[in-house]
Amino acid sequence: MKTIVFAGGLALLGTLLGTRLAISVLVKGGYGQLIRDDGPTSHHVKRGTPTMGGLVIIAAVLVAYIGSHLLTWTAPSVSAVLILFLFTGLGAVGFLDDWLKIRNQRSLGLRSKAKIAGQSLVAIVFALLSLQFPDERGVTPASRFISFLRDIDFLGPMPVILVVLWVILLIAAASNGVNLTDGLDGLATGACTMIFGAFTLVNIWQYNQSCAYTASAGPKCYEVRDPYDLAVVAIALAGACFGFLWWNAEPAKIFMGDTGSLSLGGALAGLAIFTRTELLLIILGGLLVIEVMSVILQTSFFKLTRRMSGTPRRLFKMTPIHHHFELLGWAQVTIVMRFWIICGLFVSAALGIFYAEWVAGT
Repeated sequence: MKTIVFAGGLALLGTLLGTRLAISVLVKGGYGQLIRDDGPTSHHVKRGTPTMGGLVIIAAVLVAYIGSHLLTWTAPSVSAVLILFLFTGLGAVGFLDDWLKIRNQRSLGLRSKAKIAGQSLVAIVFALLSLQFPDERGVTPASRFISFLRDIDFLGPMPVILVVLWVILLIAAASNGVNLTDGLDGLATGACTMIFGAFTLVNIWQYNQSCAYTASAGPKCYEVRDPYDLAVVAIALAGACFGFLWWNAEPAKIFMGDTGSLSLGGALAGLAIFTRTELLLIILGGLLVIEVMSVILQTSFFKLTRRMSGTPRRLFKMTPIHHHFELLGWAQVTIVMRFWIICGLFVSAALGIFYAEWVAGT
């Protein structure tokens, strides 16, 4: 447990202290957020707020992971290194997007095709490597099955090509989910803190009930590679987000940008894949799902009504859905707090389902 505690503490301190320094550097460099003209008018006051704060989160997580292992003199695991590769790789794609926005002085960075290509390239490398490196029991970081609370037997084993496509879909969905949620001060940061905290508990439980330790594990043990070290990564991510929230809460002194949202979303997907809780992520990240679905529904309804009547209509005043409530007159802090409550309920429900499945099988 020492490694887990050290990782969480180091990541928390890293963003608490490091973000203050980053704000000064970014302000001096003129790396401010550009605000879309078609967005809520209340957001125009945020123009110029430092962005690319995700760099601090990435740095804090990497330092915390390496530092915690040095402090406890333990070796890193393949699973953790792969999650950190995915996390950093998607962060690099997001950084390029943020950089182009600032350089070109517009609210659009990478073209959508280029952004998807970058995400897909990182995801493909991650997927292929995740099917390698079996441990002494033959368990690889990822499996060729689709999972809910563990691998679902009748949904696999899938051919490698389908596994890769499934991983790309999960990573794209999670990273874009966090990206869409990151529209109000502290909203995505607080939600990610809760979800990564939940993954920490899941990994600790899977470690205690691992099939590698048949003497202590129950009848329904978990075939997961490196659950303890995955808990180290998850707590480092939760701690980094929690520390960053100090500066990102309303009124935000810094935004994480696509650098942060894409990297955090990728880490969520990676942890779901490695813990064999891929479909459970839909519940764990229920708030992210709501945000994404609001955009899908808005776009679909707009196109459908335009085709049927010639007059396009909208379901919501604006999407993602948190902007709808802004335009209804809700204060930003009210929306964020209520959405955090919704996120907490989803996370609690997911953890309850996870634990109940194990209890029912004992």
